[in-house]
Amino acid sequence: MKYQYDIDELIDNFELLGDWEERFSYLIELGKNLPLLEPEEKIEANRVYGCQATVHLHMISNLDKPPVFTIRADADAFIVKGLISILLLLYNDKTAEEIIKTDALEVFGKLGLDKHLTMTRRNGLSSMIERINTLATL
Repeated sequence: MKYQYDIDELIDNFELLGDWEERFSYLIELGKNLPLLEPEEKIEANRVYGCQATVHLHMISNLDKPPVFTIRADADAFIVKGLISILLLLYNDKTAEEIIKTDALEVFGKLGLDKHLTMTRRNGLSSMIERINTLATL
């Protein structure tokens, strides 16, 4: 999935939105643009545990030296799809070193999402980040 914007533009977009309800709607819109996973990607091995929603995350590396990763993911909850969309913006087309150095929670703080996610969604977000970091270092 290629994005027409980068993380700084996304932060600017969130800052332009007034209240949490507008940000919440924008987050849902981001998630609606996620490409669907293939049935063979929705397998137990790709399931992310620790999320209240059902999340599948599949990471593929290319043959470059060092390899660059592409992440495909989906969830059965609209808000989580939006969170995944932001994670893909942060982590797609990055090397393992770049992935490990990325502080996704800091970015979510800049977006103002850290204060508005329930504890279960924050735990799920942390589980997705941990899974991406783990897969990048295998």
